[in-house]
Parts: sequence; C-alpha cells; structure tokens
Amino acid sequence: MSIQRIAIGPRMSKAVVHGNTVYLAGQVADKAAGKSVAEQTADILGIIDGLLAEAGSDKSKLLMVNIWLSDMSTFAEMNGVWDKWVVAGQTPGRATVEAKLAGPQFTVEIAVIAAK
Repeated sequence: MSIQRIAIGPRMSKAVVHGNTVYLAGQVADKAAGKSVAEQTADILGIIDGLLAEAGSDKSKLLMVNIWLSDMSTFAEMNGVWDKWVVAGQTPGRATVEAKLAGPQFTVEIAVIAAK
C-alpha cells in the first residue's frame, strides 16, 4: 500500500495517508497563537478541514480525536467551538487531557485520525 505525505517538514508531515486512513499530526493555531482558547480552537479546526480536504476526507469521517489543553478549566470554552464544528451524528471517539504544550502561546493542540 502506498503512503502519501502532506506538508512534509524536516521533523514531521502535517498529514499522512495510508490506505483509506488519514493521520494528522497535532495541530496548533497558526493565526490565533496567543489568543483565546476559542479563537485557537477555531483556527485549528480550519487547519484540520484544509488538511483533511487535501487528503480526500472531511470532518464527517473522523474516527479518533486527541485534544490537549494547557489548562483544563478552558474545557467548556473549547467545546463551545468544537460542538458547532463537529458533524452531528458523526462524532468521533475523543480524548481531551491537560498538558504542557510546546510554547506558552499555544493553549490547544488537536490531532485527528479519519477515514478517507
């Protein structure tokens, strides 16, 4: 089976397609770094939409999502954006945990696995 890598960098690819499965690396806010959790979440979900489209998938085909928050007290704020974005009736498996992220400007990181 072939492997397709999207947005290849020196350390990682932003997405990898193997067979009919799409694996996205953890995504952080590009444009909203340092802004609110809601703004960062919206920015990240837009990035995910773009990467999934490039891989031939979309958010209705999400299988598993991992979300890291720098502060679990922002869980409801993140979910306010997530709940409007995720496809009703097509919700994936999901885990959300608190973790120290790569830099203080990042408060949310999201990685997804989706079917093609």
